[in-house]
Amino acid sequence: MQVKEFFDQETSTFSYIAYDDTKKDCIIFDSVLNYEPQASTINYTCINLIEEFINTNALKPHFHIDTHIHADHMSGACELKKRFPNIKLAISSKVTEVQKIFKNIFNLEELQTDGSQFDHLIEDNEILIAGSLKVRALATPGHTPACTCFLINETLFTGDALFMPDFGTGRCDFPGGSAEDLYNSLHEKLYKLPDETIVLVGHDYGTKSRDIAFKTTIGENKKHNIQLNEKTSLEEFLQFRNERDSQLKAPKLLLASLQVNLIAGNIPTPEKNGKSYLKIPLTLEK
Repeated sequence: MQVKEFFDQETSTFSYIAYDDTKKDCIIFDSVLNYEPQASTINYTCINLIEEFINTNALKPHFHIDTHIHADHMSGACELKKRFPNIKLAISSKVTEVQKIFKNIFNLEELQTDGSQFDHLIEDNEILIAGSLKVRALATPGHTPACTCFLINETLFTGDALFMPDFGTGRCDFPGGSAEDLYNSLHEKLYKLPDETIVLVGHDYGTKSRDIAFKTTIGENKKHNIQLNEKTSLEEFLQFRNERDSQLKAPKLLLASLQVNLIAGNIPTPEKNGKSYLKIPLTLEK
């Protein structure tokens, strides 16, 4: 298996294509639909790069998999399905929990909360068959209830659950998130994998001492993850994560991204004037 990474600088997001260079089967993880919030415009810069790579290499995409409902970028899943009609849009079956939470928050009366916007809902430990590729799903709730990592051979796509060792883990303060769940997901599932398992992260922001990176290992995280390594106790992680999360601002594209990603990357249905609209909940501080 080969992997091609794509980096969206605006959202610091990594998307991936996992592919068999001989059989030409492939899977896309966490594509980005580019959204500019000030003008409220969408473009297809990242999607075009993915499409070009697939066509140039004569690949056959079987699945587009979102590791979770992203809060910091719009998913390009629906746009890719328009370009590759045979592709199946897949996400954890726990997406229904996330849909129910945000249906109320956004007052989305017509939102179906059964996950039917996706072609396939993935169960924990399910094996997805994509031609010559076999993908094992590992449910890793914590950042969100629907977070899932995906293992192909010795390569693990971790989304927002686990980052580079010097950056740590995903935040856990979104509705439905749980620092305790994330601790258990990492210790009881990911850190039980072989140390040499390759980890491909969903985001990276670089540090003062290194450039943007996307590849590490389970062993490196177990030894050196600054937020949760193999020696970190639950109490230590809860104290750190809760304190840290209380200081974080909401992602810039949170309100826009969720409304699109809850419906598999679809744009809200145009209204009578032909335009689509996003809702912005308004909170009045006392």
